[in-house]
Amino acid sequence: MTMPDQDSCDLVVVGSGAAGLAAAVTAAWLGLDVVVIEKEPVLGGTSAWSGGWLWIPRNPLARAAGIDEDPARPRDYLRHELGNRYDARFVDMFLAQGPRMVSFFTAHTALSFIAGNTIPDFHGGSPGAALGGRSVCAAPFDGRKLGPRIKDLRPPLQEISPFGMGIAAGDDLRHFLGATFSLASFRHVAMRLVRHWRDVALNGRGMHLVNGNALVAALLKSADDLKVRIMTATPAHGLVREGAAVVGVSAAHDGRSVTIRARRGVVLAAGGFPHDTARKAELFAHAPTGTEHWSAAPAGNTGDGLRLGESAGGAVGRDLAASGAWAPVSLVPRPDGTTGHFPHLIERAKPGLIAVRRDGRRFTNEADSYHDMMTALFAATPKGEAPEAWLVCDHRFQRRYGLGHARPRPFALGRWLASGYLKRGTTVEQLAEACGIDPSGLVETLAVHNHHAAQGRDPLFHRGESAYNRVQGEPHHPLNPSVGPILDGPFYAVKIVAGSLGTFAGLATDEHARVLGPDHRPIAGLYAVGNDMASIMGGNYPSGGITLGPAMTFGFIAAHHASGTPLPQDPDRPSSTPEPGHAL
Repeated sequence: MTMPDQDSCDLVVVGSGAAGLAAAVTAAWLGLDVVVIEKEPVLGGTSAWSGGWLWIPRNPLARAAGIDEDPARPRDYLRHELGNRYDARFVDMFLAQGPRMVSFFTAHTALSFIAGNTIPDFHGGSPGAALGGRSVCAAPFDGRKLGPRIKDLRPPLQEISPFGMGIAAGDDLRHFLGATFSLASFRHVAMRLVRHWRDVALNGRGMHLVNGNALVAALLKSADDLKVRIMTATPAHGLVREGAAVVGVSAAHDGRSVTIRARRGVVLAAGGFPHDTARKAELFAHAPTGTEHWSAAPAGNTGDGLRLGESAGGAVGRDLAASGAWAPVSLVPRPDGTTGHFPHLIERAKPGLIAVRRDGRRFTNEADSYHDMMTALFAATPKGEAPEAWLVCDHRFQRRYGLGHARPRPFALGRWLASGYLKRGTTVEQLAEACGIDPSGLVETLAVHNHHAAQGRDPLFHRGESAYNRVQGEPHHPLNPSVGPILDGPFYAVKIVAGSLGTFAGLATDEHARVLGPDHRPIAGLYAVGNDMASIMGGNYPSGGITLGPAMTFGFIAAHHASGTPLPQDPDRPSSTPEPGHAL
């Protein structure tokens, strides 16, 4: 689609991740003329690479399954988890509108959800924590429904998608891990591969979309159905202002400067700053030059939305428990000479793996959340040292679960050993020497670990005692789903470095997602959602999906405010909205 040098609409959305598309789709349903501009040639941002999970307490899928918890419980959990960063305005708005957002998209768009009713919160010992019923995920989506738009969808992250094929959490992943051990799993995987390669031959990519790819695809289908205009390769350069009010965006498109006037405002949803070197140097203590951090988010997320907001008088919040959604990452050498960033989200909780620093000592419960693991590594790293560690396992583990990008049986290991990504030693001492780990420290650590693991115990870090640890582990493993000995060589290790899934430090807003100016009053016509909005969790990470859940909820909220439509109040109705396209 080409764009004239001057254009106008009701609402401009900068960025095409789940937050921006949620705002665009909701606003279009409410009758607004919406334009989405995306700097990249593909759509979906970090959301398209995500697991597609949203943390939405008291969501309609849970309630339909009979999980109808007291509204005070998730509020108690957040009050404990967020501490002095708990802000009732944002928490109350999120808890009220999150379920209504899910109902709205389920009833009125192409997006469907599946329940995560057995997924526990990260910190089961905290007051108000739940064993499930607070998560939903985008349902698998047939990419053929997108028609020509499929070419614009960002493919899944190649480091975690064999042959470009997304693998969903739960049964799908269990079948892939068990394909060489179970006939039923082998059949499942064989059918998935046949379907995938058929789709690649016919369409150039897989069409069975899962996780974040399915979430974005369904939102794109909904946007197209509602006549949202979507412009790729169109970076925003500035905001158009009249006095203090924001009334549009200036951007580049097809080598030309274009201006898009927006009668109802501009929504910033450009994905935060995971690849903004200067901002990382300012806000990440472990990255003093901004280059000592390796995010798994797309390289195009360079803080554009934050700079646009600051140009209009907005401010980036800094009083956070953490400025990023930390995750252990390993650096993957690619055939083209570039380096991929593999997020270690799955294998750490499986029995038969530990993480050690260069002294050979463990420093945390490896089965805890990715954010908690990196927080522990930062705390354990002496000042002046890089926060690095090694994931260590034996041959049985590597062939069963894989280790980082070195995938399990039947994938070969030669490429990863030759590149140095995967280290191997016939003995523990040889592995330690290959990695630069203190051999005596690693030998002693493994001896202690194996002694207790034989009894299914981890007295040092209590691994496998929480519901979250057990769900992430191996359900059929005896004694403890997350704890197992590391016994039989050869032994393997992969180095992990400081990384993230995204950023938490964003523009200060009010509870309607309006960006606040120097006087702490809303800037007329300017909204920020997703990772461009300061984390309502205060930089804490209480559960999986606490990025996408608030992102889509506040996109939904911002659209209602921009359209002048009251937010829905009945939790059992999807939205008190007009029919699509009706005048307001």
